[in-house]
Amino acid sequence: MTDRIELIRERISQALQPSHLEILDESHLHVGHEGARDGRGHFRVRVSSSRFSGLRPLQQHRLIYDAVGDLMATDIHALAIEVVD
Repeated sequence: MTDRIELIRERISQALQPSHLEILDESHLHVGHEGARDGRGHFRVRVSSSRFSGLRPLQQHRLIYDAVGDLMATDIHALAIEVVD
């Protein structure tokens, strides 16, 4: 899972140059969950970036999903997003 976290960190860092970025692997909380059976993980991202200034939450989340891109199909089953100040 560390490799996945690093991939997520790289993608978000390149796209958003965050002032704060924390990525938590919460896959252990979803053992046996239907979506966890394919091996993809459940992650929580806490992030702050000047790129979010003036954007609505949906727009902020879209920037994050755009940053992780294809990882949603290969490595990430669920991504909880917390935009922090």
